[in-house]
Amino acid sequence: MEWLRDEVFRPYPELLIFLTIAAGFLLGRVRYKSIALGAVTGCLVAGLVIGSQAKVEIDGPIKSVFFLMFLFALGYDVGPQFFRALRKDGLPQVVLAGIVCVAGLATAWAFASLAGYGPGLSAGLLGGGLTQSSVIGVGSDAIGHLPGMSPAEARDQSHLVAVAYAVTYPLGTVLPALLLAGVLPRLLRRDLAAESAVLADDLEAAEHDPDAGEGYYKHVLRAYAVDVAAFAGRTIREFEAEQKKAGRRLYITRLRRGGEILEHTPDTRIQLGDILAVSAVRGDLVAYDARTHIGMETDDFELLAYRTETLHVVVTDRNVSGRTIRSLRHEEFMPGVFVEGHWRAGSDLRVRLDSSVERGDTLVLTGPRKLVDAAALEIGKPVPTSFATDMVWIALGLFLGGCLGIPALHAAGAPVSLSTSTGALLMGLVFGWIRSKYPTYGNLPSAAQWLMGTLGLCVFVTVVGLNAGPSFVPGLREAGWPLLLWGAVVTSVPLLIGFAYGHFVQRLPLPILLGALAGAQTTTAALGALTERARSQIPALGTTVPYALGNVLLTMWGSVIVLLRR
Repeated sequence: MEWLRDEVFRPYPELLIFLTIAAGFLLGRVRYKSIALGAVTGCLVAGLVIGSQAKVEIDGPIKSVFFLMFLFALGYDVGPQFFRALRKDGLPQVVLAGIVCVAGLATAWAFASLAGYGPGLSAGLLGGGLTQSSVIGVGSDAIGHLPGMSPAEARDQSHLVAVAYAVTYPLGTVLPALLLAGVLPRLLRRDLAAESAVLADDLEAAEHDPDAGEGYYKHVLRAYAVDVAAFAGRTIREFEAEQKKAGRRLYITRLRRGGEILEHTPDTRIQLGDILAVSAVRGDLVAYDARTHIGMETDDFELLAYRTETLHVVVTDRNVSGRTIRSLRHEEFMPGVFVEGHWRAGSDLRVRLDSSVERGDTLVLTGPRKLVDAAALEIGKPVPTSFATDMVWIALGLFLGGCLGIPALHAAGAPVSLSTSTGALLMGLVFGWIRSKYPTYGNLPSAAQWLMGTLGLCVFVTVVGLNAGPSFVPGLREAGWPLLLWGAVVTSVPLLIGFAYGHFVQRLPLPILLGALAGAQTTTAALGALTERARSQIPALGTTVPYALGNVLLTMWGSVIVLLRR
């Protein structure tokens, strides 16, 4: 790789960054079963290798800019779940995640102290052992603010963060998958797949609902020619009232009469020869047997080809707040309109008839555009679908987060502050939560969020790897191969402590407990192994709350362990 040392590249380090990112993403695709390095670790390894050859120091704010983008996007993503977890109903999983995270910090600090590691190796041991990539940035940032440390010493210690992370991360990824998906269920002599299947059946039975169940919540549109004399003569309002009384959801959205198409009007009286466009839940339509009661089904493209719409509506009307979906769908403005989704604070509540609707919830309405638009105005405020990012909102959040981390307190004569990185994370949590409560502004599409999060962290670790590359081998010699052993201990001990507490004290169902442990330690490889072994997505049900809390706490531990090992 002599060509990397060519003087041509030294004035253009950005070219090495792009090369390293490409190599890192390619390396991250290497997969064995459900375990892969991932893009972040791939970029770090590629950076260390290329940096050891190129020996180019990349200065400037590029690292900080991209890392703050990543932290804000992370907070924005988990903010709704994080604050929702702090409520009473999420307390057991919050406690479990807290125990795992505190045990991880305590274990990393204890063994780093035993081995005599400085702040750099300690932070890297924590980040790699607990597979939290953001510790690289937070730990390096904290090292740069340590009092009494020269710039050269701070730079060397920051490089050691990447060295220790690169050494301990592979085992930090593999061991949780082996422990959670294999060893622990076998020790208990429990069948993870069988218990997941039983739990899935229980949940399905508990959540059965004619509008939400598989095969029933399928909305159909049919055309029927009225040739049954007993059916003619009633109004659309009378027909829909009969169906409501019978517990069925059938609506006449419009009709054709003598070549003319008439829009939905409740007082329109049905006549023989009319062709009706009937919108319904599939199961209700089958139960009604429209062929017997109305007439022959027909194909009328013009009648059925009207504009339909699926619209997200934020509940703002006080008269709607507190109502159940069962009572809401019987309102006069709801005929022909179906509730297809129910979201609160970023969480999918699924559609249940007895679920109450609160202000700030988002309901997904579907049906004829004219009827959906009218219903949306009665319920609240429509949320337009847009692929544009609200850059005023995002940039303001990054600015305020950075400002939050600037003020410093003094403890024992040493400056103590949140740091701009922790400030960006906290402000991301707040802004993400606000967005979930008032989703009519602050739009950050999933693709833009992915770019901010993934590319932000990958660019950061790429620069870290390139800068640390020349010192990787000397740093590894300094740390010694026992670093692998300490990393395995840091990975395993918190999981075992969390498992003992969740199993013997909280008595959580095994699939949920194992998923919660994977979430608390933010290891997606372990979750993949769990769902593969369980042959079900049931373990993922326990992941959301611990994953949100784990991301926040483990990221902040990067600063804490540096202060403990300074």
